[in-house]
Amino acid sequence: MIQQARTELLAIEKKAVLDLWNNEYPASLNYKDVDAFDEFLSKMGSPRHKLLFDKQLLAGWIVTFDRDGERWFSIIVNSQLQGKGIGKRLIELFKAEEEHLCGWVVDHEDYIKLDGSPYNSPLTFYTKLGFELIEEERYKGDRLSAVKVYWEK
Repeated sequence: MIQQARTELLAIEKKAVLDLWNNEYPASLNYKDVDAFDEFLSKMGSPRHKLLFDKQLLAGWIVTFDRDGERWFSIIVNSQLQGKGIGKRLIELFKAEEEHLCGWVVDHEDYIKLDGSPYNSPLTFYTKLGFELIEEERYKGDRLSAVKVYWEK
């Protein structure tokens, strides 16, 4: 696996991450084009991206960023490569560099991906990696309902 780290994605990387995003996250979170996705990314304070490639295939992407005085993250792993430790590797890379991490995690099985397959909640994945479920902090928007997870050194 080849790892790339940067504060801003190259145009070709942004397109690959957008495709991964649209394929792996619930269809309700899809972005129509790179410009819409770029607008989402531009709202992140002090972003740090890490990408893992398996040959030419984007295996996974994680970004950490500042929001409301906390360090947040988003992560996606290509479903063709899930279960091979890629998500864990990406999380561990940032756990070594950060004091704490927060994320919104879907905690139910109600969403469908773009291809019609179910979006499986990754909550168990995060709890196995030491994240604490903050049940009283929930995000409920038009496109997503999720619970907050938190990790601290």
